[in-house]
Amino acid sequence: MSYVCVLCDYVYDPEVGDPENGIPAGTAFEDLPEEWTCPQCGVGVEQFEEL
Repeated sequence: MSYVCVLCDYVYDPEVGDPENGIPAGTAFEDLPEEWTCPQCGVGVEQFEEL
């Protein structure tokens, strides 16, 4: 399941991950480190909603 940032519409897709920021493909949203932030606008995971 993908998640979208409510501020900038960035979509986190677990199948892709966020390799540019050290998050490998296959990392579930629930398993993201607490310090991970949106790569586009910098907000935390609390600003994401399920798609």
